[in-house]
Amino acid sequence: MTSLEATPSDRIQDALRASHLYYLQDLTMEAIARELGTSRSSVSRLLSFARETGLVDIQIRSPLDQATVIGDALHRRFNITAHVVPVPDQTSDVDRLDRVALSAARILTQFIDSNMVVGVAWGSTMSAISRYLAPKPTHGSVIVQINGAANPRTTGIVYASEILRRFGEAFGATVQQFPVPAFFDDPETKVALWRERSTRRVLDLQDQMDVVVFGVGSPRALVPSHVYAGGYLEKEDHESLVHDRVVGDVATVFYRADGSSSDIMLNSRATGPDLAVIRATPRRVCIVAGDSKTASLRGALAARLITDLIVDESTARALLES
Repeated sequence: MTSLEATPSDRIQDALRASHLYYLQDLTMEAIARELGTSRSSVSRLLSFARETGLVDIQIRSPLDQATVIGDALHRRFNITAHVVPVPDQTSDVDRLDRVALSAARILTQFIDSNMVVGVAWGSTMSAISRYLAPKPTHGSVIVQINGAANPRTTGIVYASEILRRFGEAFGATVQQFPVPAFFDDPETKVALWRERSTRRVLDLQDQMDVVVFGVGSPRALVPSHVYAGGYLEKEDHESLVHDRVVGDVATVFYRADGSSSDIMLNSRATGPDLAVIRATPRRVCIVAGDSKTASLRGALAARLITDLIVDESTARALLES
């Protein structure tokens, strides 16, 4: 049987062998084809498969690379690890998000391993990333939803569970959903439900997170953040956010430009984790695309919510210039 007719396990072995020969031994595709007893086009497809599934991770390191220079500058200023994705300035925000999501999906495989609790938010950015995740089997790992997704118009289950399902399948992890609304109508309802053992079980998992992955929401983003465009907020909620000088949110928990989140009225009804829970997580991976989110990103940095930032080059430059 040829390489491309092989079982999934056989194909992975062929892709690994082809990658060793091509990247580590500098053999040509023609030479690899002869060694594997297949065609040059089959070798090309095996190498593409290796890259797409994360078997091969290609990195570019150069002190002259502009993305590297910007990433180093972000590290010095904000004490974070920055992965800057080169994207032409004229790229639309939709395409910009797609390219950052693809890079983020590949980078995340470096951060997630066996026996980890991984917190995942939902939103436009996380949905885009979930479509590009490369398989990396782990054992004993849990993907936990960190904020509820229901609103008065929809349960939110389909939207959030699809993101979680893709993460769970990519890493062979157990998925723990959080079946509560994004915002309660009454803060007292949240207080009461947070005492329930079934709810406490999910909250306890969130307290144990090794990695948390999220985007930043912004009321001014050109690609609308799902919480602002998906029917989660009423007119009076938007007015409340303006009154409280909110610049953005992480997992439906809102903050100001200085990173403060106390006394923001809507947070008393939000089901996202207190920002202190996120700060206590050892690795906090934030993915941002589009410089219309610069103010929200700056607020998240001021709140010390980020250890690892994956961001497009234009937004990274805007962040440094601000």
